[in-house]
Amino acid sequence: MVSKKSRQEVRVKKHLKTRSRFSGTAQRPRLSVFRSNNHMYAQIIDDDAATTLVAASTVEKEVADELKKTNDVEAAAYVGTVIAKRALEKGIKEVVFERGGFIYQGKLKALAEAAREAGLEF
Repeated sequence: MVSKKSRQEVRVKKHLKTRSRFSGTAQRPRLSVFRSNNHMYAQIIDDDAATTLVAASTVEKEVADELKKTNDVEAAAYVGTVIAKRALEKGIKEVVFERGGFIYQGKLKALAEAAREAGLEF
């Protein structure tokens, strides 16, 4: 009988494959996105210095207070606008979008489009 890999194993393998192709630099850091069943997380990372420059998630109190639910498309879009505003405050305009092995649809797409509308370029 053929054993089927779990979704998590498949996602991690895709994530590692894409991470080997590109990384964030000081001039163009990486916007990394992770979603769990209950929350959305986004961070902008400089891989050369191995530091997180900006982060936003639905776990944060000030973000969660603005939302009805933390695991829907509206929450993802709000996190996208928050991460973009924080990045622009720090002088970051261009990023490399890294989807973390997730399919580019639904919540992930909403986050990316909201970040683009708020001023990030990728």
